[in-house]
Amino acid sequence: MVWVVGVDVGGTFTDFFAVNSQTGEQALFKRASTPDDPGRAILSGLEEMTAATGLDLANAARVAHGTTVATNALIQRRGGKVTLVTTKGFRDLLEVGRQVRPHMYDLQLDAPAPLVPEERRLEVAERITAGGRVIQTLEADEIARVVEAVRATEADSCAVCLLFAFESPQHEQALGEALAKAMPDLNLSLSSAVQPEFREFERFSTTVINAYLQPVMAGYVARLAEGIARLAPKAVLGINQSSGGLMTPATAQQLPVRTALSGPAAGAMGAVAVARRVGIPDVITLDMGGTSADVALIRNAEPAIAYQRTVADFPIRLPMVDIDTVGAGGGSIAWFDLDGLMKVGPQSAGAVPGPACYGLGGTEPTVTDANIALGRLSARGLLGGGMALDEGLARRSLAPAAERLELTLEQVSRGILDIAVANMVRSIRTISVEKGHDPRDFALMAFGGAGPLHARAVAVELGIDRLIVPPAPGILCAEGLIVADLKEDFVAAERLTVDEAALGSAAALIAGLAADAEAWLVAQNAPTGRLSLAADMRYQGQNFELTVPLVNVGQGETVALPDAASIRRGFFAAHDQAYGFHNPHDVVEIVAFRLTARAPMHQEAVLSALPADAPTLPAPREHRVVWFDTRPEAGLETPVYGRAGLTPGMCFAGPAIVEQLDATTPLDPADSAAVAADGSLIITLGGAVS
Repeated sequence: MVWVVGVDVGGTFTDFFAVNSQTGEQALFKRASTPDDPGRAILSGLEEMTAATGLDLANAARVAHGTTVATNALIQRRGGKVTLVTTKGFRDLLEVGRQVRPHMYDLQLDAPAPLVPEERRLEVAERITAGGRVIQTLEADEIARVVEAVRATEADSCAVCLLFAFESPQHEQALGEALAKAMPDLNLSLSSAVQPEFREFERFSTTVINAYLQPVMAGYVARLAEGIARLAPKAVLGINQSSGGLMTPATAQQLPVRTALSGPAAGAMGAVAVARRVGIPDVITLDMGGTSADVALIRNAEPAIAYQRTVADFPIRLPMVDIDTVGAGGGSIAWFDLDGLMKVGPQSAGAVPGPACYGLGGTEPTVTDANIALGRLSARGLLGGGMALDEGLARRSLAPAAERLELTLEQVSRGILDIAVANMVRSIRTISVEKGHDPRDFALMAFGGAGPLHARAVAVELGIDRLIVPPAPGILCAEGLIVADLKEDFVAAERLTVDEAALGSAAALIAGLAADAEAWLVAQNAPTGRLSLAADMRYQGQNFELTVPLVNVGQGETVALPDAASIRRGFFAAHDQAYGFHNPHDVVEIVAFRLTARAPMHQEAVLSALPADAPTLPAPREHRVVWFDTRPEAGLETPVYGRAGLTPGMCFAGPAIVEQLDATTPLDPADSAAVAADGSLIITLGGAVS
């Protein structure tokens, strides 16, 4: 069993990346997605990939999958029928929330309707308070009453969310056992199992979303596992989590909320692998596909992790790669608002009908049509010519906007790209400047099918002077699934001040977390594993926490807390990074401990050294007229190179176009590029970089 296959499903394309773990041989493949049933594109794509590349799936050891099924079900409100059971007096918590408007300056915007309507929100007579002290015992007859009330709702799923269950889960567990015994086919989500953390609203919301997604993901994962077992009978299926690690299909079916950002997180992990290979550990990622662009910040070759995010307007409290998404993709439609100004996105032409140049019936101008008109994309089409693009249809779609604005087609096309770039720049500032990071200290890594086309303009706006384009940028999310570890997160709420006496009382709690993590590693048959302990910390009186790394150890090693002074110094550094100051005299407290267990599944190949003498650049495959950022007044006759002909050690200057199966990279006349040992393009920007 030597092949490992990564499969990432996007809104326009489904990407496949396979690597032979013994020889390092790689196989790449792309095909159109099937939005009505993403699994259909995966299974048919694996068969098509076998025919096209000769890959023998009988020798596949693992198939790793990044999915958008849960995200799409949440966005489109296509989840299951959920009943909520909660402590008496708290049935309306999902509607009350935090009593804040969704948008500060929009008085007309309402919060989304709860996923559980009022008639399916049931109360139970029980009460546990802080510290796990039982105020009102959950009696057997009360459990029986609630079970029958849940049965009467004819729900697909039941979310059980009781007060202080994160500290003392026995009442939730008793209800769960009774419900499972009475209704074996009912999907159950207990808040103490989904994410045992304080803050009732976020815990309740996360648990309800998990219950809402369980029927959808259970069926999808089961069908996919069955199909992969038929095609690759010896392969183990792994599902990517929002935190950037793989989990088993059974876990994905039980905890589908963990896949809310599954696909974008895979891209971040692929970017981490590339950053390590090229020796540039601090990068900002730009993953631009057909529908949207995802951006993330990677520092010291580790992605930033957020522990609370809003997905489809609902709060989710789980560890997730800190990704910001904006509706700027190749299929984003250019349109005129009521104020007469042109906007780009978030509406997208998607895979069908797609941009006008696809020739599938689309008539509205898109970002891809603008790139065709500017010569940045070849009229031969995408997928190495396997998907033809019609330049005439692209220009026809742009003509009404050009006439309305009294501009040339090229000027309108540049305007469309500039608007899309502005949207992406704003998104990058969210995950960098607003978090205390200066973008100028980072390189910009561009991937996704459309990322390299727009990376230079984004970098210039941010003052970044270096770009990285991975060897297979359009398939990096699929590659990220191959390099991802098996991963599990454990959390325990514990509020204590940071002093030696209080920290001593946490030793037993941390030992329990470590024991759970070690048991999980053993269950995964992991040959080696790593444990990382962190703490959610804040100044006493603050309302939000910063997660501070504390210790990293190998499997089997003791997880021990550092001394109080070291922990305080770590918090002060994190507070400086986030807010620009710290007060060394204020009381610091911990509110939760987090332990992450990782089991590496991939060993990075050793790269050969670059040749002493730079290889000679191959002859261009053709020339075409291209409009560039630093030469907007007219198009330039530009050489076009095939990416496969660019070998490590080569250096060249713009203007140039680099084409490959999954992406196109323009090199501006002011810029220069070098091919790294792993095949990545390292582009140094000249000219208009601030």
